[in-house]
Amino acid sequence: MKKTLLALSVSAVALTGAAHAQSASDLAADAQTTDEIITYGMGYGQQRYSSLDQINADNVSSLAPVWTLSLADTNSNETFPILHDGTFYVTTHDATVAIDAMTGKQKWKTYSDYPSDAKRILCCGVHNRGVAIYEGKLFRGTPDAHVIALDAETGEELWRTRSDDYKLGHNFTAAPQIADGVIILPVAGSDYGIRGYIEGYDPETGEKLWRTYTIPGPGEQGHETWEGGGDAWQHGGAGGWITTSYDPELNLIYMGTANASPFNASVRPGDNLHTSSILAIESKTGEIKWHYQTSPHDAFDYDSMNENVLADIDGRKVLMHANKNGFLYTLDRETGELIAANPFMGEGQINWADGIDLETGRPNHTEVYHKAVSGEQVTVQPGYLGGKNYAPMSYDQSTGNVYINTLILPFNHKNAEPVYTQGVMYVGVDMSFGVPEDGHAGDTVAINPMTGEVAWRQELGVPRWGGIASTAGGVVFTGELTGEFSALDAATGEVLWSYQTGSAVSGQPVVWEKDGRQFVTIGNGGGATYDLVSGDDRIANVPPGASIWTFALPEGGQDG
Repeated sequence: MKKTLLALSVSAVALTGAAHAQSASDLAADAQTTDEIITYGMGYGQQRYSSLDQINADNVSSLAPVWTLSLADTNSNETFPILHDGTFYVTTHDATVAIDAMTGKQKWKTYSDYPSDAKRILCCGVHNRGVAIYEGKLFRGTPDAHVIALDAETGEELWRTRSDDYKLGHNFTAAPQIADGVIILPVAGSDYGIRGYIEGYDPETGEKLWRTYTIPGPGEQGHETWEGGGDAWQHGGAGGWITTSYDPELNLIYMGTANASPFNASVRPGDNLHTSSILAIESKTGEIKWHYQTSPHDAFDYDSMNENVLADIDGRKVLMHANKNGFLYTLDRETGELIAANPFMGEGQINWADGIDLETGRPNHTEVYHKAVSGEQVTVQPGYLGGKNYAPMSYDQSTGNVYINTLILPFNHKNAEPVYTQGVMYVGVDMSFGVPEDGHAGDTVAINPMTGEVAWRQELGVPRWGGIASTAGGVVFTGELTGEFSALDAATGEVLWSYQTGSAVSGQPVVWEKDGRQFVTIGNGGGATYDLVSGDDRIANVPPGASIWTFALPEGGQDG
């Protein structure tokens, strides 16, 4: 695909850097270290797995809080904590905070102001998912589509670069990635009819090095999939709101793209590349090396945004992806070849397709899909929040399973006339949904990504919205929208321990150690998308308020 090379003006001050800089080799080795967490997802592959086993299924019931720190924010707290040299770095929508990892004391807090009207174009809550760290600097995006660099020691803003006009719907919620010395960040805003893109930035200066549009324009490969002519492709979506994964050996970034816009698929005939797709991208140039589209001609907001988890399994370099459409995909990450595609939802919880053809890679559409596209009103499963949404899954190297927090929220869908208006949601459907009558709105499931075999499934009332981390101790950590932070038995799904944090847990747990003692850190704070749109009265009285919590076994009791 053709790229647009850019070099925009940047407001900057002299770069000071911080001690103990993080090199490219340090970032590549992050998954093998236990005392630092310097990449999103606990390693470039986003496995969210720790080899630590001091906390295990036998003693986790003794876990207790070590410290907590309020972030003084009432919005959703989905931040991924970065840990370097004894300091945690976390974000809110408008601030970056440095925290002493052993005491919970705030070291500094830097606000990144943005226009108040930018909140209007954030479709799904006001939040930010974290920073990237590299060579003494922190990098983050803002709701008004800027990229910012901060000094990691002091919090001083070093430079700020504008990506695009937020009034058109562009915004950043994902944590950046550092790949081969380049800051990588996709733009969000697909529900507002943007043309999605991903960009690379120079970490020293903030210079924008390249931009790759995820939707091909005229004359570019894939443009023919926007059939019928017209300008549908210019407002076709396919942005990004989750951090990319990276394979340093292949030098490939893996990006999931968001939904096609508008949801009314009748106005954009064709497969609509590269909406609802997984892309392999070269970090220095932004060139797309291969693509795989999970939902061609997407009609139901089935983003492929969910994290791409990288692992080596059975001698193959694989990529695992649990899609909003209800299927768990396993691809060869060198070539994009489909290896496996199995439902991770329970029986009767997918009705838009009855499987994925392994030869073509395409879904086997049911009558529900065809009726919806033709304009009939239908009940669709999964709903537009997906069978899985933001909540990151974990790949457990010990069991070979992935652990996924699912959603069960069917929705009523009927096409409406879409009208594109700058900075306004561009949907084109009438839809409604709510909690199922039986109150069963989600599961947590352990499933083999190669075979689709389900090891266990834990049925939930209120679904879990936060991330998952697994450990060699046979413990899986995740949180509840009712406020509990929980530990599950990796072998059975049984809840072994739970602690009430006082606000919805929608953050991402991380596992680490210091001086031979294992810790678990998590962010809580209400306002997640489910809270905002579900109408679930079971969480109506859960108070907002973002905090960071750290837990450990009592000193001297680490052996149970």
